[in-house]
Amino acid sequence: MTHETLDAAAEVLPAEAIDAIERAATSAHRHDELFSERAANIKQSAVRDVFDISLRPGLVSLAGGSPYLQSLPLERLGQTAAKIIADQGMTALQYGSGQGTEELRTQICEVMAAEGILDADPRNVVITAGSQSAQDVATKVFCDPGDVVLVEDPTYVGALNTFEAYQVEVAAVPMDGHGLVPDLLEARIAALQTAGKNIKFLYTIPNFNNPSGITMAEERRQEIVNICRNANILVLEDNPYGLLRFNGKPLAPLRAANPDDVIYMGSFSKIFAPGLRIGWALVPAHLQRRYYLASEAVTLCPSTLNQMLVSAYLRDYDWKGQIETYRGLYSERCQAMLAALEQYMPEGLSWTRPEGGFFVWVTLPEGVDTYPLLRKAIDAGVVFIPGAAFTHADGPSNKLRLAFSAVPPETIAEGVRRLAPVLQDAIAALEPGAL
Repeated sequence: MTHETLDAAAEVLPAEAIDAIERAATSAHRHDELFSERAANIKQSAVRDVFDISLRPGLVSLAGGSPYLQSLPLERLGQTAAKIIADQGMTALQYGSGQGTEELRTQICEVMAAEGILDADPRNVVITAGSQSAQDVATKVFCDPGDVVLVEDPTYVGALNTFEAYQVEVAAVPMDGHGLVPDLLEARIAALQTAGKNIKFLYTIPNFNNPSGITMAEERRQEIVNICRNANILVLEDNPYGLLRFNGKPLAPLRAANPDDVIYMGSFSKIFAPGLRIGWALVPAHLQRRYYLASEAVTLCPSTLNQMLVSAYLRDYDWKGQIETYRGLYSERCQAMLAALEQYMPEGLSWTRPEGGFFVWVTLPEGVDTYPLLRKAIDAGVVFIPGAAFTHADGPSNKLRLAFSAVPPETIAEGVRRLAPVLQDAIAALEPGAL
């Protein structure tokens, strides 16, 4: 870590964290030469850094994209977990199938049917430790160092960290208010192929993108897949938020009509509980075996106990009713955030208006760097995620992500009120004519 990086960290992190970083940076050890080249690319997520900070008492956290677990029937779930261990403990606490239990894989096909995927086969479902693990496995299976992965700009920071760890070149494709722009995707692919690059897959979050909240327009979805198919590029579709559309039915996933060209990743983290770390990949049949073996090589088997608890939840609880509860909660909170932004934010800002999910993406005038503003926001009693975390490009970002999912409406309004003067001061500090 360079002195410049330490100086940047000092703007945000507490003194004790900086001390630890400095000790790690200055205390060379003979084992350092044993690290792989890949290890240098493994980074701490900026979101996780801020997540730890956001736990401080008195801060309003608009940072973490966490589900509102208080709406779950926690006491009954506790009884269910106890019963599973008492009645089926020899199975629940033992090693299990590397692919996941047949019951849960079958139930996952029913969950995907509610999203619009009607032809899923349980044999092609691989249970993973959340969709983060599914991304990791896909990158391991398909990418060599130097290969190219296409991503939306902006995109999920966890995916960027995975790609960097595998020494993959990330190529960003711009979005507009309707998601990926097909013409720009096609042009980007052509330019990369002309340069001799080997493109393996497009990673996309088509519904309520993290961090932007943008949804890929329905009329663009098949065109995006067709462009990738024509270039022999897989599509890696990450859809943790798809069922959390505020109004109407979920848009059909890209995978729905494209079983051979899309690896679909789902998760129970947003529609049930993230602490269980249960996600899945629906893999094209001709790719399933290598994908499954790579997943098994990492985890051996996903947690049997957690799978059985998810199965009991899907079997014995009104999980669809719980999703409706979530949709109502998150819609109310999103509207509270949008109203607070309208009320408190200074002129010169814009923001997305998501149709579902957890996030609003705020854009400040060019010339404002939101990363140094985080320290000032913390001093003001509010936390956000700077936009630079969600792009592979170096340099400052004039954007930031606000999360509304885990915060009551009145607290959201207070957090936005606290944040507004920080952003106002940053705009005022711009050189004359910067606007």
